[in-house]
Amino acid sequence: MSLIPSFFGGRRTSDPFTLDVWDPFKDFPLSSSLSTYFPEFSRENSAFVSTRIDWKETPEAHVFQADLPGLKKEEVKVEVEDDRVLQISGERNVEKEDKNDRWHRVERSSGKFLRRFRLPENAKMDRIKASIENGVLTVTVPKEEVKKPDVKAIEISG
Repeated sequence: MSLIPSFFGGRRTSDPFTLDVWDPFKDFPLSSSLSTYFPEFSRENSAFVSTRIDWKETPEAHVFQADLPGLKKEEVKVEVEDDRVLQISGERNVEKEDKNDRWHRVERSSGKFLRRFRLPENAKMDRIKASIENGVLTVTVPKEEVKKPDVKAIEISG
């Protein structure tokens, strides 16, 4: 059963695992040659494109969270450069193929990924912590306490 009617070009199939979703860009001329102009969009680097990272700011810290399912902490690097840039990188390896296996679909991305974030001036660079649990990397960057200016009341004479 197709989710998009066949007049949009959707194929009908008896495969119960196929959703058969219509892809409006499937036959678009640029999509096939995109990796020619932008190598980071090639199949080998698709993990780079799909690694999503959330960045939230709390009163105490900047918190980055990345979904990295299946990766061990040894396969992920968290680094800070001198110019206040947080860099999260790693590599998701391709599963080894056995010539006796018959693949029906490959949707999980593999390859290297790299994300960089310029940290604000209030980041405590020497107190950054990172942990990975259940496939979620959490990087916590504590913030400097904002000094409130001392306000002195001036008496008005007259």
